[in-house]
Amino acid sequence: MTTTPRSAKAKHEAESPALIINFDNNARLPELYGDHDRHLARIEQKLGVSLTSRGNRVAISGAGDRVAAEEVLRALYQRLERGEGVTLGDVDGAIRLAREGVDPSGDALQIRTRRRVITPRTPTQARYLAALSKHELVFGLGPAGTGKTYLAVAVGVAMLIAGKVDRLVLSRPAVEAGERLGFLPGDMKEKVDPYLRPLYDALADMLPPEQMAQWMETGKIEIAPLAFMRGRTLSHAFCILDEAQNTTPMQMKMFLTRLGDHSRMAVTGDPSQTDLPPGAISGLGDALDVLEGVGEVGIVRFTETDVVRHPLVARIVRAYDAREQKHR
Repeated sequence: MTTTPRSAKAKHEAESPALIINFDNNARLPELYGDHDRHLARIEQKLGVSLTSRGNRVAISGAGDRVAAEEVLRALYQRLERGEGVTLGDVDGAIRLAREGVDPSGDALQIRTRRRVITPRTPTQARYLAALSKHELVFGLGPAGTGKTYLAVAVGVAMLIAGKVDRLVLSRPAVEAGERLGFLPGDMKEKVDPYLRPLYDALADMLPPEQMAQWMETGKIEIAPLAFMRGRTLSHAFCILDEAQNTTPMQMKMFLTRLGDHSRMAVTGDPSQTDLPPGAISGLGDALDVLEGVGEVGIVRFTETDVVRHPLVARIVRAYDAREQKHR
């Protein structure tokens, strides 16, 4: 059996009759197409095709990647059939995957939580999810907005729901507080909660409020500063260390050695953004040096092309990286 390379296939299809997709439910098509057909316009712009809709059919023509356009439309329609919405971000994500030869509708890419089905929006995110399912320890590295922590929380929640782990442990170093923590108002929980808020926000996106509150009360979900992890063994747990670039080498070693039986760990951070004192060594960079070449450890590196927030965020990250390289 022989296969035709995608570029050759696209060229051949540019000279062929238009591809026709028929959809079963006309009521879902307005959301599929977007306000004023802006979803179709985005697919046309990114993939170099022409889309013509009539009734429950969409014709794909033009010299661009028709195969990818078909995969994108079918994947987005499947989202609607599952009761999920389609945003412009979902369209962009499906386009990124399809252009890289990754089927955006693949079941293996779906993380099911109580509130939503979460899917990757870039090929790197897809590799990250695969690493989280394969390895007991995974490092997710890269700039803000690439989904490193969000996807790790999603995998942890899905494993907790499925009974594959008994608890979900999320932690961050509260570097900004330092010795000034005692001057902040409130008890210890009120002092450290602001530094843990991003983890609460991710959980709230995946679990109903009452279930999240119940699981936190019973200890099934634990969110705590890194200092609270000392002396513990985390067995039958999915553990996440966020903002790991703000750990010291000793703190990082302490966290990594908490790994117990039937547990998994995800360590996320941006090596270029540290709040440690000048001259201090980051535990994240130190751990990567020590563990380089250890086969059981997964390391996934994100770049600004994986930023899935507002498009301006990717350009901001790129501008800062360019200035840093210039100074070097």
